[in-house]
Amino acid sequence: MLQQRKGHFGNGIITVKPFKIGEFFMNRFVVLLKDKRKGELDSSLLARHIDHLRQLNQAGKLMVAGPFKNNEQAMIILNCEDIDEAIKLVERDPFIKEEYYNTYDINELIIANEENNWLMDSPQTTGNLVH
Repeated sequence: MLQQRKGHFGNGIITVKPFKIGEFFMNRFVVLLKDKRKGELDSSLLARHIDHLRQLNQAGKLMVAGPFKNNEQAMIILNCEDIDEAIKLVERDPFIKEEYYNTYDINELIIANEENNWLMDSPQTTGNLVH
């Protein structure tokens, strides 16, 4: 993983059929918000974070978001053209800007499904097989 300011990101070796919004194809990026300042969330910060998520959703950039049950981290899955766009969107989140979550990891997700044979023929999969 490569370091990016407060967060990390990884570069995928291959991409599969990206998500299409209108005429644009999008890649998916999984963001893990980490190092939470427990007990320091106020209603104003929460409202600003939710507004940010609503804007992402309305723009077709948000697939899913939410905290993990263990109350340690949260996850956001974004539809973006590239890693730079994903980083910009994450860094606009009030939870990151105001350091409620102090760090994040971001990685491009390679979707495995029936359509691509669960990535059985991808260079990444075949490169990881023991011969």
